[in-house]
Amino acid sequence: VQLQASGGGLAQDGGSLRLSCAASGGNVDMYNMIWFRQAPGKEREWIAAVRWSGLATLYAGSVEGRFTISVDNAKKMVYLQMNSLKSEDTAVYYCAADTQWNSGWYQPEYEYDYWGKGTLVTVSS
Repeated sequence: VQLQASGGGLAQDGGSLRLSCAASGGNVDMYNMIWFRQAPGKEREWIAAVRWSGLATLYAGSVEGRFTISVDNAKKMVYLQMNSLKSEDTAVYYCAADTQWNSGWYQPEYEYDYWGKGTLVTVSS
């Protein structure tokens, strides 16, 4: 299974971007899909997750109310709608997949089964 994140770019402070994560190859049942980000000089940060069913989501406090994660499992796509962007949202954004049934929302990074290459989001003030 390959994950491909896209949609990054340059946005103005207060602007919006939508990131996409496409899953392809293999026939694996996903359980949770997660977005992470890594800002320059900082550790990678868990920011949002969604059940593959789309029936549950969870957000980090730093993005809650501004970002929305969603899934279109027919298309094998996961999205991250980012509104009210701030300069501190500047980071490389990664999507990851957890295929373990009944996994918790938070796992050590090595527990995630698949990772996409990152997509850079730059927010200018």
